[in-house]
Amino acid sequence: MKYNFKFLPSTEKCFIDDNADDKYGIEKLSMLRNERLSFQLAYWGSEMDWHTFFTHLEIESDIKEYVKVYRVEQVPVTYPKRPDLPMDGYLRDKAGLYPDLLRPVEEQYKFIFHKDELRALYVIVENKDGIPAGDHYVTFKAYEGENCVAEATMPIKVIDADLPKQTLIHTEWFHNDGLCQYYETEMFSEKYWSILRNFLYEARETGVNMILTPVFTPPLDTEIGGERMTCQLVDVTVTDDGYKFGYEKLDRWVKICLELGFEYFEISHLFTQWGCHHAPKIIANVNGEEKKIFGWETDSHGEKYTTFIRAFLTDFIAHAKKLGIDGMLYFHISDEPYGEHLESYLKAKEAIWDIIGEYHQIDALSDYKFYEMGAVKNPIPASNHIGPFLENKVPNLWVYYCVSQDWETSNRFLSMPGTRTRAIGVQMFKYDIVGFLQWGFNFYNCQYSNYPINPFSETCGEYFAPAGDAFLVYPGPKGVPYRTLHQAQFVDALTDLRALQYLSSLVGKEETMKLVEEDLEKELAFNYCPLEQSYYVNLREKVNSAIEKAAK
Repeated sequence: MKYNFKFLPSTEKCFIDDNADDKYGIEKLSMLRNERLSFQLAYWGSEMDWHTFFTHLEIESDIKEYVKVYRVEQVPVTYPKRPDLPMDGYLRDKAGLYPDLLRPVEEQYKFIFHKDELRALYVIVENKDGIPAGDHYVTFKAYEGENCVAEATMPIKVIDADLPKQTLIHTEWFHNDGLCQYYETEMFSEKYWSILRNFLYEARETGVNMILTPVFTPPLDTEIGGERMTCQLVDVTVTDDGYKFGYEKLDRWVKICLELGFEYFEISHLFTQWGCHHAPKIIANVNGEEKKIFGWETDSHGEKYTTFIRAFLTDFIAHAKKLGIDGMLYFHISDEPYGEHLESYLKAKEAIWDIIGEYHQIDALSDYKFYEMGAVKNPIPASNHIGPFLENKVPNLWVYYCVSQDWETSNRFLSMPGTRTRAIGVQMFKYDIVGFLQWGFNFYNCQYSNYPINPFSETCGEYFAPAGDAFLVYPGPKGVPYRTLHQAQFVDALTDLRALQYLSSLVGKEETMKLVEEDLEKELAFNYCPLEQSYYVNLREKVNSAIEKAAK
């Protein structure tokens, strides 16, 4: 019998039919005191009499308390990539099992070697208060009874310096209906609030500091004329004098988010997606009965909705000031408007601009004309359409990606190398990007939200989007989410960004960019992602060494 270990970068993906000899191995790593260091431990069996061999895993280290281990599990993927795209920048294009789900490994965990199957553990070393500087070692041992059958040690050098606080504004759209539908609970029940906190905690732990706040049911990814489960934090009552607003649920939401450390509240879109022609679904108490008073049947530019939305925004902002969060508000008009929607978008904005004009206004859009015409204060272009915004030096620029950014750009599809996901960190550093948006923290619906799906068996939303696009976490037992490999690799990108920003503060942007680009075959850009595993390992070693030298 033979049992094998091999250390791999955190950006690697181990399919069960891969060969470990084809993987780029690592022998040592470095980190700053308070950063999150990640790597993988690949394992496989050879020359075994049986297909599986059960052992248990033990970890020995002077920093063991800071080590968390996850088993990388395979998930079913039916839609890995758009079939008309070439394979450049992709690992596979066939349906099958792909590595993604991270299941926590407890101490003395039953550890299974599979004959001729490559699998991996994902290891995170982290202490936000700081790991003591110096040389440390983390040893992994697999035991059969009292006999150690496999062993590997990772040397880790902790540099006596700390990463700065994340300055990137980062939102991953949060979908409350997914929680209620999967866990079979009513919206705003006590069970809901408990599950909500768990998922918000995970979002905040992984770099999300802005939260999509559903003052009304977000008009996103909903079939025209259809409805998503109602999720409305603001109570509305129709009175003889107009409208009365209640904020009990909103206040509870805000309290939880502030306790967890969220810094920005992204108010759900005030007009429908793809053109802002209609109103979001709004439920109100009318003569003691709950009724829908606005929705797809509503002309968003009509007097009735204009009167309502102006009354709401005036009252809501006054309430936000009482809560002390008015400076944390970001408003949306409509998601992903295109050129033919400019007139409608401008009309919607004009109706409310005197109320929200002093606050942040953001929208995901890729037509530069919207910014040029003054339609949006802070545009968020897609990464494959960001060129004109960069060329014209738009200040405070954000970027987003979703299902359509599938060629040359960074993204997080399961069929992509983890390096392609991680590339967004160095790209955002180069271009001084201040915000990042992605639409799916936990979207557990089919396309247009006609019905829910089980994310463990349907990772592609029934061919809606390549696996990895719609959600970053799986709904785990007891209302606690499971992490994912593609989420962890994106968090690596955020860590890279902070390290590069820190080095830049010490030696300057120009010198830092020399380290970023010196090993590249061409100049870094949003449409060029370095895919070599060695690039990110070597870059962080160079950056960490430069930080250590400059910090002294």
